[in-house]
Amino acid sequence: MYQRLRIACMAVLAATGFASMAQAQPTSSHVPLGAAQGVYYQPEGGNPHVAFLIVHRTSDYLRHIGCTELPRRGFAALCMNTRYINNELLVDWDRIALDVKEGMAFLRRQPGIRSIVLLGHSGGGPTLSFYQAVAEVGTAFCQDSRKLVPCRDDLAGLPAADALILADAHPGVPVILLRSLNGATISEAPGQFDSSLDPYNSANGYNPNGSSHYSAEFQTRYYAAQSARMNRLTDDILVRRQRIAEGRGPYPDNDIVVIPHGGNPGPGPGGASQLHSLDTAVPLRRTLRSQQLLQNDGSVVRQVVQSVSPPELETYATTNSFDRGTKLLSIRSYLSTQAVRSTNSFDGVDHCSSNNSTICAVGVISKPLLVMGMTGYLFIRDSEEEFDAARSTDKSLVFVEGATHGFTPCIPCDPNPDAYRNSVRNMFDYIARWTEQRFLQ
Repeated sequence: MYQRLRIACMAVLAATGFASMAQAQPTSSHVPLGAAQGVYYQPEGGNPHVAFLIVHRTSDYLRHIGCTELPRRGFAALCMNTRYINNELLVDWDRIALDVKEGMAFLRRQPGIRSIVLLGHSGGGPTLSFYQAVAEVGTAFCQDSRKLVPCRDDLAGLPAADALILADAHPGVPVILLRSLNGATISEAPGQFDSSLDPYNSANGYNPNGSSHYSAEFQTRYYAAQSARMNRLTDDILVRRQRIAEGRGPYPDNDIVVIPHGGNPGPGPGGASQLHSLDTAVPLRRTLRSQQLLQNDGSVVRQVVQSVSPPELETYATTNSFDRGTKLLSIRSYLSTQAVRSTNSFDGVDHCSSNNSTICAVGVISKPLLVMGMTGYLFIRDSEEEFDAARSTDKSLVFVEGATHGFTPCIPCDPNPDAYRNSVRNMFDYIARWTEQRFLQ
């Protein structure tokens, strides 16, 4: 049995007044941010001294749940969309840091704001950890010789935030793509597979009606095959980029990249052939050590944390489709945002070969760091790895019981529909206490 340490969080909640704050309705206003856009939320009648900045790489975050929940607890929040809203094809990774810079400048101009906290949710994790890393240590971080695409010089002098929160932040877009690639693909032509590596072959452990069961031997071969496929893709695309630079490409600036059976992962099935989305026993779904688990009743225990999310049964159909299973990128967006070097997709990733890497970025960030994982989704071991890699001496890791990737209760995760009903409140109350302890005392 695991040692269980209970903390009386509900008493702290009452003492700090978050329960009463939760009834206040925030006010909001649209603000121009150069090539980006944002909505600024403030607590009604309040005088906030801490502001949160929330942004993703491409998703629409103007109405992100954090920008209503945080002002109800007395904080300001700026929800942003980058210049690449809903357009993965055109992403040029380091340009996003310039959008975040605009948001930072806006918040620093607001009366009463003394501290800024970056809240990196999902793809906002690598986005904001990259920004903070460059802001703290300079462009030497993002121009390292290991990088497939070094950053430009105009990222020098980014203003740093005062803290970073990673909320179910994934380890980086390249790692997600790497794990989503169907490793059985023989060539980049659709529909050609090696049956001995096919995760949808019942002989390899696939179960179309429940959790699959892949042997350790199959997992090892499959992870290596995923890595080999991305390395081949990357080498080919680097050659194509060089041809363009030499004036021998079909276009003078860029070109299309099509990746069949590459998946478009996200909350819910997205054509991604990730073993840990199919097999609930894969090690990526649990922590290596006992960690803090924020339970539905508001108490905190220590135990090995396991994802409670059910297997994704629809990926067999979606991974073979064009709409859900095929990545459409450009040479620029692939190399700057989606590619990473590796020897296998499980524990052989060279995270610092990409600038889109939460795990690499936290290794140089010194400001306070809070990592929060959601047990109703799949980034369990990733959250632990982000915490382990972090340089900051003020760092914490906690998992929110039964929360989905979007922080709401995971209804399919438990026969009792109310088992995780407090996930949103518990998560944002925890963030509020953590923030208050560092910036409002």
